[in-house]
Amino acid sequence: MALHLLKSFVPVAPTSHFPIQNLPFGVFSDKANHAKRVGVAIGDLILDLAAVAQAGLFDGTHVEYPAKQGVFNHDALNAFMSLGKPHWTATRNRVQHLLRDDVPTLRDNAALRERVFVAQKDATMHLPAHIGDYTDFYASKEHATNVGIMFRGKENALMPNWTHLPVGYHGRASSVVVSGTPIRRPCGQRLPQKGATAPVFGPSVRLDYELEMAFLVGSGNALGEPIPMEKANDHIFGVVVMNDWSARDIQAWEYVPLGPFLGKNFGTTVSPWVVTLDALEPFLVAGPVQEPTPLPYLRDTSKAAYDIRLQVQIKPAGKQEFATVTDSNLKYMYWSFKQQLVHHAVNGCNMRPGDLCGSGTISGPTESAFGSLLELTWSGAKTVSVAGETRTFIQDGDEVKMTGWCEGDGFRVGFGDATGVVLPAHQTNY
Repeated sequence: MALHLLKSFVPVAPTSHFPIQNLPFGVFSDKANHAKRVGVAIGDLILDLAAVAQAGLFDGTHVEYPAKQGVFNHDALNAFMSLGKPHWTATRNRVQHLLRDDVPTLRDNAALRERVFVAQKDATMHLPAHIGDYTDFYASKEHATNVGIMFRGKENALMPNWTHLPVGYHGRASSVVVSGTPIRRPCGQRLPQKGATAPVFGPSVRLDYELEMAFLVGSGNALGEPIPMEKANDHIFGVVVMNDWSARDIQAWEYVPLGPFLGKNFGTTVSPWVVTLDALEPFLVAGPVQEPTPLPYLRDTSKAAYDIRLQVQIKPAGKQEFATVTDSNLKYMYWSFKQQLVHHAVNGCNMRPGDLCGSGTISGPTESAFGSLLELTWSGAKTVSVAGETRTFIQDGDEVKMTGWCEGDGFRVGFGDATGVVLPAHQTNY
């Protein structure tokens, strides 16, 4: 059946991120049941997969094995993701079947619907996975070029290795948080003014957002065994929107020679719903031309970019409305998710279920598509208008909201929001 003809008996607004064409996975609890468990978003509701399994609606199908393993009763998606792509696809297909408007199983059974559906407004969303490791890449050529021009000049904007491999660093998994979690302004060492050679200690004064997306590894690979390009998608469970909060002044002082540390590890926000590659497949497009041609292990002749519109909005403290400051698209990203994963594992690094891999800041070719305030203000040289106020960097009380969606024929496949309010730094006597 054509995607635009696929309908659910659950009412879904045309602008909803969660039609039957999507069906993202997440972990939730609710007022009536405080246990964390796995669910699927549909419209304004959550289909409780633990309750669906208990009702026997997976029995006799390809989903019976994961249901009998109890993976939908877990407080994270790791156990389900570890089962592999055939089980992910079978589960999504079965859920899609149960939700169709021409299938009576749930549609015509009010008592059963009462057992298996929870209103999103009554639910609390949790971090979708136990993040064992977190890697952040630097995969947008526009972003890397902008930053390079700022700090090294136009002639040396990109480092010599950048067009040959997806550059990345190992981030801090323990500070990855779900949307809605407040972010405390970090303290650290920074130079007090341009030209200074000795640092001071205190709160960051150049706090920034980074518009990113990230993929969650599903099934892993054995230590010492690379992941080939043709198998990469079998290891990627799904994708989230991500804000890699960055303290630019702390980062600038500390990052040489080993890269980001305290300027990055104080908080990373992800959206709670994980959109599968199956749901994103209709939105595959050709990515940017890669020149020079990558080495053989990184070459990919298939469509590997996704047409996902991405927005960043900021709402200052006391304001009622968000102001859009970035409007970008994942399709601009130079190194694809597949290439990032293949490069990560080419040396035999063993990826594990729940590993999070961020794209790095996603910027586009126009200023409105720049994915950070660092770029929009050109390192603080100008200001950005935000709901009647101006910003060079994020102020205390600002709420930053990121969202993304694919535009289908009469429907959207979206990710929901990744939001966070910035709290003042702790008072210190250091």
